[in-house]
Amino acid sequence: MDKRESPDAFYRTEFHTIFDQEVYYMHITSDIKPVTYLKAKAAALLDQINDTHRPVIITQNGEPRAVLQDPKSYEEMRNALGLLKMLTIGEDDIRKGNVKPQEEVFNDLENRLKKRS
Repeated sequence: MDKRESPDAFYRTEFHTIFDQEVYYMHITSDIKPVTYLKAKAAALLDQINDTHRPVIITQNGEPRAVLQDPKSYEEMRNALGLLKMLTIGEDDIRKGNVKPQEEVFNDLENRLKKRS
């Protein structure tokens, strides 16, 4: 398994986890499989994706049709996308002037927590 730590690795065509900064390079010969391979060797393919944490592209008639990914990597990707979405919303709020002073935010949070108690 090829792992490299590199700050610019996110911008390449690689699998990247935002949490541990590990990058798993895609291996074209082993990470792109035809649907017939999936049908014949599903268990081996599941072992591969869970061992390497690299997604596998499934092709049909030479065209990419699906991506098979292990659950942990999928969850990490979804979490990373969620964080990116929150950052985008925050940046949009800043551009629109929808901001509050820090002290006001913390006072609001403190008041809400007091009401729950």
